[in-house]
Amino acid sequence: MEGTKIIDVTISPLNIALDAPFTIATGAKYQIENVLITLKLENGIEGFGEAAPLEPVNGENQGTALATLESCKEYLKGKDAADYRQISKHLKSVFWAQVTARCAIEMALIDAFTKTLNIPLYRFLGGAENKIETDYTIDIVSPKTARKNATFLAAKGYRTLKTKVGKSLKDDVARVVAIKEGAPDCKIMLDANQGYKPADAIHFLELLEENGVRPELFEQPVVKYDLKGMKRVKDSTSVPIAADESVFTAADAMAVAEANCADFINIKLMKSGIVEALDIAAIARSANMGLMIGCMLESKLGLGTSVHFAAGLGGFSFIDLDPHIDPTREPFNGGPDFADPFYTLTSAPGIGVTKKLS
Repeated sequence: MEGTKIIDVTISPLNIALDAPFTIATGAKYQIENVLITLKLENGIEGFGEAAPLEPVNGENQGTALATLESCKEYLKGKDAADYRQISKHLKSVFWAQVTARCAIEMALIDAFTKTLNIPLYRFLGGAENKIETDYTIDIVSPKTARKNATFLAAKGYRTLKTKVGKSLKDDVARVVAIKEGAPDCKIMLDANQGYKPADAIHFLELLEENGVRPELFEQPVVKYDLKGMKRVKDSTSVPIAADESVFTAADAMAVAEANCADFINIKLMKSGIVEALDIAAIARSANMGLMIGCMLESKLGLGTSVHFAAGLGGFSFIDLDPHIDPTREPFNGGPDFADPFYTLTSAPGIGVTKKLS
């Protein structure tokens, strides 16, 4: 294709303060510490990509992502953005473990390519939907704060609330019950982030049932490699189980499907990259498993890409793409329109994100 060869590559840290500290079973974060890559094509179009490393999940940090992307600069110059699958295959063979850096490159390539085609990314991926509804995550806070937050979010229009669990059975039960009290009409999803042993996960669900709470979904209850343990949890309950950290690759998705240990797969682009995420979605559907989409701590660039992905493919039962950054602190304009709790896709080409003028 004319004009789609890469002529320049720029890489920079992307640090943005969160609205509030975000605590999960593996620790707390106060800001995103990501990396931005910009690819400039011969036709003058720029494509943007974001790496969102989270070391407890994907083994990367900002420093390793920066180093990986810097080492790819010379390789990328002269490559054609239209060949994004070929480039993705090569980078995976060289930087297998550096998935967030690879995802950033894929994102920038596909953003630049779809801008050249003058088509929104979600339409390039199939255009199944142009509006999706997200949940909102309440992290590990006191029951009093959780109840207050739940009431506030329900009043804003959220119909599904998710909370982090996996640190303390007693505290987790109290928080979930408080959320249900604060927002009795909201559906509740749970994410243990690998925090429980199988027996504790089963007991946790039993305690919730005793308190009149039935979650819509229980995400990654046990450590990622314990598929037998996850199946034990799945077989003990009618609550659907989602595999998250257990699935980074298409091969992982096959293993989860063969083990029959989960009802849903949570796709996160920062675990797999965009190209492999398409394969994971296809495997899940072939195995009659449901789809969920989630994210790391990302700016509207990374988050918007996941919105395009879910809307383009369609059929995602659970959307977990809630923003945690005040728009005034974002270094970007554009992207999918957001009005709690809905994302609406626009006609802007590519991801639709532009850099703010500094």
